[in-house]
Amino acid sequence: MNKEILEFTTYCISKLARLLSLSQGEVYRRLLKSGILYGYIVPSYDVLHTFSSRYLMDDLTSYMKEKGVL
Repeated sequence: MNKEILEFTTYCISKLARLLSLSQGEVYRRLLKSGILYGYIVPSYDVLHTFSSRYLMDDLTSYMKEKGVL
């Protein structure tokens, strides 16, 4: 994982934590457990990082609900 992807995943975790009123550690665990982190966010970085913050958060929370971690 390069620096840009690491910074992006950190950004996603931080924004989700604030949005969901969860700790960053809890968001990380949920993304990791569900496979979203390494199965979606990291491999889709090239596309995801072009989205607006609002769209990105909507997309990720919807996917978390679909995976049963929200």
